[in-house]
Amino acid sequence: MKKINSIKLSFTLVFSLMASALLAQGDGSAGITEATSMVTSYFDPATNLIYAIGAIVGLIGGVKVYSKFSSGDPDTGKTAASWFGACIFLIVSATILRSFFL
Repeated sequence: MKKINSIKLSFTLVFSLMASALLAQGDGSAGITEATSMVTSYFDPATNLIYAIGAIVGLIGGVKVYSKFSSGDPDTGKTAASWFGACIFLIVSATILRSFFL
């Protein structure tokens, strides 16, 4: 019985010391501010990367549509719409994400 009480006492002491150490850290606003600045610093390069990917997708789509148009394929309009839609989606999503988070 004494052993159980000593174990309870030791756990109580350890957890109370841990709680006091955690409270001594402060409110964490400095860490949140630093994390926010780090995340916002990545948005400009990420937006430029998405724009570059959209440009590459547009070029590839243009070549595919031109080759289908030249060969007389009947579903050229559907292919052009899908590639154009993909490019527009990339550009709009990058702009919306940038305006939403910054």
